[in-house]
Amino acid sequence: MPRVKGGVTTRARKKKVFKRAKGYWGNKKNQFTEANEQVRRSMRYATRDRRTKKREFRGLWIVRINAAARGNGLSYSQFINGLKSAEITIDRKVLAEIAVTDEKAFTEIAAIAKQALAA
Repeated sequence: MPRVKGGVTTRARKKKVFKRAKGYWGNKKNQFTEANEQVRRSMRYATRDRRTKKREFRGLWIVRINAAARGNGLSYSQFINGLKSAEITIDRKVLAEIAVTDEKAFTEIAAIAKQALAA
């Protein structure tokens, strides 16, 4: 059986790893074993943090909505409960955006939530 040298394949595989490892510190960018290890770890972190990012943004939206709701005399939980009672379905991302950019519109939404709570 003839000897097969995998030069082209090996070079392509290493090239792919080095391309991803570009910008890493020390040997992690130019030594294959170090680079491969770091790239694998980085990909694992990226997968994990795509999910974490969603959690963190939801928390941020809730903080923004709470601040705006308290400015209108409601707590966050009262505000959300009022919206559900009034059958208003606006997601937290949009509510947070309204709270930050358009105070007047948020005040109107808060007034509707208050009326629904009173009823």
